[in-house]
Amino acid sequence: MSEDAAAAPINPQPPASNPLPWEGKAQAADKFLMGAIVASGLYLLALMPLTPGLLAHPYVLVLLKGSMSGMVTLGGMIRIGEASLPLVVLVSIPGMMMFDWLYWWAGRRWGRRAIDVFIGNHPKAEKRAAQLERLTRRFGWLAIIIAYFQPVPNVLIYAAAGWTRMRLWKFLLLDAIGSGLWIALCIGLGYAIGQEAVDTAKAISRYGLYLGLGLIVVVFVRQYYTASRQAKSR
Repeated sequence: MSEDAAAAPINPQPPASNPLPWEGKAQAADKFLMGAIVASGLYLLALMPLTPGLLAHPYVLVLLKGSMSGMVTLGGMIRIGEASLPLVVLVSIPGMMMFDWLYWWAGRRWGRRAIDVFIGNHPKAEKRAAQLERLTRRFGWLAIIIAYFQPVPNVLIYAAAGWTRMRLWKFLLLDAIGSGLWIALCIGLGYAIGQEAVDTAKAISRYGLYLGLGLIVVVFVRQYYTASRQAKSR
């Protein structure tokens, strides 16, 4: 466990009854942070239908959202001499770390309440909170480095880092190391595949508009079906 985590151990608490992560009246920082987190989710959601089309421009795709498919494509392009490894790494790291600091700040500012908000009303909420606590206690700083290689959602790991009072510079350094490991895996996979990875990306991009529209239709149909079932059960 890191010294920062040891300095502020996790104290088990019952889930907060208040659905909001702050106590009392929201301050300007609370409103900004919550708005930024919501905006980040909407940003990634808006990019989902655009992802297949953006595979034709993998540098842009990776910079905008740290896309795994984009990094695999770039790995294939490195193999055939159409991309530069330093440039690929340079655009991949900010794309992957773009919003991570927001979740660290949420944990730092709101503590356990931030964890409750991110887990939500999931049936396994308590189990996941307990799993997060064990992971943070056992691994500390290492949990951030291996965030992309374990089953707990990354946002919970990042919020726990802020909750346990880890310094921002240390969090960003560990996050960069962990992101670098994931980038290396994705690029290595694309490099191993080579030309086939590039050809597949081009084929997906060619039909990207149709795939994107299809994804939107699927989302709306699923939402309509879920709402209909909830209405009937009342």
